[in-house]
Amino acid sequence: MTRPTTRALLGTGAVLLTSALVLTGCGSGFSGDDSATPDAEGLTSSDDALTVLIGSSGDAETAAVQSAVDAWSKDSGVDVSLQVASNLDQEMSQGFAAGNPADLFYLSADQMAGYASNGSLKAYGDQLENKADFYPSLVENFTVDGTFYCAPKDFSTLALVINTQMWTDAGLTDADIPKSWDDLAAVAKTLTTADHVGLAFGAEYQRLGVFMAEAGGGLVRDGAAIADDDANVQALDYVKTHLADGTFAFAKDVGAGWGGEAFGKQSAAMVIEGNWITGAMSNDYSDVDYTVAELPSGPSGQGTLQFTNCWGMAADSPNQQAALELVQYLTSADSQLAFSKAFGPMPSITSAADAWTADNAALVPFLSGADYAQFPPNQDGAADVIADFNSQLESLKSTEPSQILDSVQSNLEAVVE
Repeated sequence: MTRPTTRALLGTGAVLLTSALVLTGCGSGFSGDDSATPDAEGLTSSDDALTVLIGSSGDAETAAVQSAVDAWSKDSGVDVSLQVASNLDQEMSQGFAAGNPADLFYLSADQMAGYASNGSLKAYGDQLENKADFYPSLVENFTVDGTFYCAPKDFSTLALVINTQMWTDAGLTDADIPKSWDDLAAVAKTLTTADHVGLAFGAEYQRLGVFMAEAGGGLVRDGAAIADDDANVQALDYVKTHLADGTFAFAKDVGAGWGGEAFGKQSAAMVIEGNWITGAMSNDYSDVDYTVAELPSGPSGQGTLQFTNCWGMAADSPNQQAALELVQYLTSADSQLAFSKAFGPMPSITSAADAWTADNAALVPFLSGADYAQFPPNQDGAADVIADFNSQLESLKSTEPSQILDSVQSNLEAVVE
């Protein structure tokens, strides 16, 4: 499972892209079966096979999705071709531009608004039989102008990942797991040595945003930009203070490309990361034992970020009814639990929570975050604003947070207001 950052990542957590997409509306002219006709719910239906385009995190994800679509195809009698993109955003935009998009595809929240605005997407969310089963925040994540577009296929949140050996060596116990910002600063100081920093994370909103949420801030609230809110200044001031005293560090400053690498190489005793870290730990750093805890509360309470993709459906698909039925199969409890076991994401439906918890007791703090998680802005153009925000955050140690946030506010207002 891939980890969402500002790089162009293709897996199941979330995909936040630095480059602007060329979003060409499809609208008409689909090269499929001309006999496709809409049903009473406005869904086209035909004998056409389905094409599903995914961006895979690796062989495990590809095999799991292939197995699921093969099982549905055998049961339904509808042929399905699974295509694994080497560059998902590019291949999606090329498909739309050519008037021949895949019927279904992985779609990140920051891409959705652009494709929705030019008529490329079929909004089928309200027609899902399992609509009420999705976590409300995930439904909100894929809702634009009051329209629920697509089924969240899975999700991830951020939590605190702790090196248990370093924790024990520092004389810390379960009673010391931080519950507040003061607690976090204290244990980070205790854990910091000449060999490793107490806490590390990526120099990006997709990690530091948890502090903004815990302070009562964020980037967008009720359709308005709030980047320059005092709560966000307080959050970044807190981070800056502990970057300066050496108990917090950006992953790159400890020689790592992301928090999971810093943790695996034992350059950091704690990191803020998502449940995709489990794959990296088992595959690359299996000798490192760790504990997962919910992130400590800030001045405004608990906070984290969530990341997700949905199953996008092409407006010009000639067989939307079959595509809808396939989506419902892929988002069922059985399918999502199989995906979770195979490559790590958490199910997007509440009915799978108990079974997932039973199988993943040590990872429950990630699922607990679903109750209070914020999600990155999903307005068209927000991804570019966040990319610029991230470039400014790299200099947080030497820049006033208010200066950074004022710039983000100006950029964000142009997108959301």
